[in-house]
Amino acid sequence: MTTAAGRDGDRAGLFDTVLVANRGEIAVRVIRTLRAMGIRSVAVYSEADADARHVREADVAVLLGPAAARESYLDIGKVVDAARRTGAQAVHPGYGFLSENAGFAAALEAAGIVFLGPSARAIEVMGDKITAKNAVAAFDVPVVPGIAKPGLTDAELIAAATEIGYPVLVKPSAGGGGKGMRMVEDPAELPAALISARREAASAFGDDTLFLERFVLRPRHIEVQILADNHGNVIHLGERECSLQRRHQKVIEEAPSPLLDEATRARIGAAACATARSVDYAGAGTVEFIVSADRPDEFFFMEMNTRLQVEHPVTEMVTGLDLVEWQVRVAAGEKLTIAQDEITLTGHAIEARVYAEDPARGFLPTGGTVVDLVEPSGAGVRVDSGLRTGTVVGSDYDPMLAKVIVHGADRATALRGLDRALAGTAVLGVVTNVEFARFLLADPDVVAGRLDTGLLDRRVADFVAAEPSDAQVIAAGAFRWLSLWPSGAADPWEVPSGWRVGDREPTTLRLAVGGGVVHVRIAGSPDVASVTVEDGEPRTLTASLTGSELRVTIDGLSETYRVAEQDENLWLATSSGVVTIREVAREHTRAGDAHAGEAELTSPMPGSVIAVGVESGTTVTAGTTIVVVEAMKMEHALTAPVDGTVEIHVSTGDQVKVDQLLARVIPIEQHEEGDQK
Repeated sequence: MTTAAGRDGDRAGLFDTVLVANRGEIAVRVIRTLRAMGIRSVAVYSEADADARHVREADVAVLLGPAAARESYLDIGKVVDAARRTGAQAVHPGYGFLSENAGFAAALEAAGIVFLGPSARAIEVMGDKITAKNAVAAFDVPVVPGIAKPGLTDAELIAAATEIGYPVLVKPSAGGGGKGMRMVEDPAELPAALISARREAASAFGDDTLFLERFVLRPRHIEVQILADNHGNVIHLGERECSLQRRHQKVIEEAPSPLLDEATRARIGAAACATARSVDYAGAGTVEFIVSADRPDEFFFMEMNTRLQVEHPVTEMVTGLDLVEWQVRVAAGEKLTIAQDEITLTGHAIEARVYAEDPARGFLPTGGTVVDLVEPSGAGVRVDSGLRTGTVVGSDYDPMLAKVIVHGADRATALRGLDRALAGTAVLGVVTNVEFARFLLADPDVVAGRLDTGLLDRRVADFVAAEPSDAQVIAAGAFRWLSLWPSGAADPWEVPSGWRVGDREPTTLRLAVGGGVVHVRIAGSPDVASVTVEDGEPRTLTASLTGSELRVTIDGLSETYRVAEQDENLWLATSSGVVTIREVAREHTRAGDAHAGEAELTSPMPGSVIAVGVESGTTVTAGTTIVVVEAMKMEHALTAPVDGTVEIHVSTGDQVKVDQLLARVIPIEQHEEGDQK
């Protein structure tokens, strides 16, 4: 990807300083282009991000406030003030946070600072899905059949649903990210769906306005990238396929879509350009369409994202254009120098998002400190990341950490390349979704391009996290064993070689594997040792550790691991992925435990307690919500698994760790037994 600045060095008329009003991987990515264009970059950060990568890579950094986004990244006054104080002539909003906030764009304009995005009016029109649908329909852009008017009551929505035809999709007029959306197939379920959708929309966006659309069967999510300047020029850069998503959050995206033919590509691109013209759009934007997998020539407008998209790199890789550079140039008043017929899509690009989440635990958010980091490289491989060793992944922000993008000559080559790149991706210290992304890439329907927005959710139940192999368990044991060796000369009785006057006594290491404890026994020296796992046959072992590189040879077969320790956990990056193995200091048992038989509710993720539904001593029935934990924009309600009396161990506002005890439910039967005594 070559910038125009890199080709000719011409910065005439461009900005000297640009503030990036975001964090993480998008802030790092924007700063990269600003540096290539010779523009001074300003980062903003919260107290939680004081040592973040985007702060280190910017030319200047300004502290906004505490970790809470509303007191830092979402505080318009603080961001505008930071731009003023650093002499920034323009602000790039990234995505999320204030990127589609019309008030922010207006505040910057009032301060004489350029917003690297469309006008406040365009943001406002396209930010309200009802207004947006009406605006684009006037420009002959096809929209999904439905009802979209401000102020619709539940009764009006229920009445309209019959005419629209089930299944229907309940959608909030404000916001995105799947919040407040409900798919309803049974008319009897619509009233309850409307109530819950309004509640969620009000909480997420401060606006509970809803509308209805017909739910397109076997829908595919296809979006078109557009560029527009302030001189009336609008072009599109082809489409992206974003159908692989769960809970309406995209996971894998690619360009171009394997569904569309050239004729449909031209038609959908023209519709996207018409959408941009409907609001006099300027800058980079994305128009999202829903397309039936059964009728690929039929598409409907969903919404327009008035910002850069997370998945923009796949478009950059097939077009060779830098979208951030063009955002800067358009905002500086330049004309587009590329005509529509000059846009060519070369090869295929595919991207996987790396999230801090645990697929084996229902994709709940994770966290921790990045104790080591391995990122892929090579021809056709790109990594957009906000990570570095030492990064603390907390629960204050979105769980997306990085993106791995691969370009290939064709789709099959790009798919294989992305799988290899993900195999070489390791975030040691934080559980991620990388293994699940590789599982998804291997799915026969994905390989064949038979996609729809429900495919990923249908495949979730088939995913089983891989258990560590015997070789990996031995490697973990060998690492712990090597750490016991003294650095200098020592009494032979103190060396963990197993030396004795008679037979050798092996060092036994207890490792938690697959819900149980595995015993690894090693005797000998690092140059030559004997190792057994449980009661298996002895195997010959040699092991060496240089820095974070562990080399293990088992019966002549060698493997090199990248290793890192965190608390009791050992993280091993292997040629096939990352495994985590915990050393067990002692056997744990509940025999004789006074609380045996009770149901303990523990936190499934690091986060904060946002609600406690009952008080200690309350008698509840199974299914009653006891505690609600929130992390990274996700709420998780913990309910009573049995009828009983509750003991509460946390309060609203408490910060909790994974597996921390939140509450205990004492079953009714246990109470009755106690009464009889």
